[in-house]
Amino acid sequence: MFVRVLQKSLVLLLTSATLAGCNAVVLHPAGDVALQQRNLVVVSTLMMLLIILPVMALTLIFAWRYRHSNTKAVYKPDWHHSTQLELVIWSAPLLIIIALGALTWVGTHMLDPYRPIDRLEAGRAVPKGTKPLNVQVVALDWKWLFIYPDYGIATVNELAAPIDVPINFKITSSTVMNSFFVPALAGQIYAMPAMETQLHAVINRTGEYEGFSANYSGAGFSDMRFAFHGMSAADFERWVAAIKAGGGTLEREDYLKLDRPSVRDPVQHYASVAANLYDAILNLCVDKTKMCVHDMMAIDARGGLGLAAAYNISRLSYDLPRTRSDAPAPRREYVTALCAADPDPIAGSTSRPLVSSALASPLPNGASVRFAP
Repeated sequence: MFVRVLQKSLVLLLTSATLAGCNAVVLHPAGDVALQQRNLVVVSTLMMLLIILPVMALTLIFAWRYRHSNTKAVYKPDWHHSTQLELVIWSAPLLIIIALGALTWVGTHMLDPYRPIDRLEAGRAVPKGTKPLNVQVVALDWKWLFIYPDYGIATVNELAAPIDVPINFKITSSTVMNSFFVPALAGQIYAMPAMETQLHAVINRTGEYEGFSANYSGAGFSDMRFAFHGMSAADFERWVAAIKAGGGTLEREDYLKLDRPSVRDPVQHYASVAANLYDAILNLCVDKTKMCVHDMMAIDARGGLGLAAAYNISRLSYDLPRTRSDAPAPRREYVTALCAADPDPIAGSTSRPLVSSALASPLPNGASVRFAP
């Protein structure tokens, strides 16, 4: 008996020692948004424990007091109601639910990821005239691409930002759904192809923090991680200057190669980025043989192309094998009209267009128009 007690004590001691060495970043964040989210979770948990702990304690007390062997306990088999007890049982949880609802409603609006932040931390508002850092995030298989449009640079699997500067993230994915998550900075935000999500956050302490995908996306998901550096303003400028001095370009052709599935990619830096690359990624048309999603939406907004739209939609197929090869891209085409035999012989014409439409803007370079018979 003594040996078993000693074994259990040692296990408990070792477990406690192990947990004491853990630093749960979610509970010790370095960004104000993540800190507010942590506080919301802690307060909500404590409020729920106001009900849970008394219920657990009373369950044990009642089980002990009214056990079969306790002949001193009052036995009332016909008892069925107590107004005072009913008031306690229902009013306490109701008040907790009302408080949790109010807390959650306020927190949901104040911590909306699309809402620009108005404070750097508690008691310190964002100074007027502060220019935020814009970062475009692309989830690839299985790595992260970060584009800094204001600086004209890009990185793979490395993210940096100056402390006490608002960060505006625009997030998308190249293929499947992922989730952008830096626990020290803010909550997770989904990255989805042909869609853009946003996140506003700020980092308040210098240091290196971990970022990763929190949504399973295939074989390389476990290694889809990156380092996030919180830097002083001077160190961040030096970091940008070092990337610009290092050379390397990220053109559309380079991106198509980078987009191929790979695992455990090293950190990469690009001193220049192709113009509007992020918009092309978002609209699934980095490959110039593809119609951009916004072009198709513009056509649909004008009434569509009827049956011709079926051909155009097929050009949006993003995962065709040819997009992953080095073969020359076929010529880009659009259908703008469908023609059929004229049922009216008096008209004197052999055919007439059933649907006819034209793009309001000139076609992209290398594009052509064809008529489907």
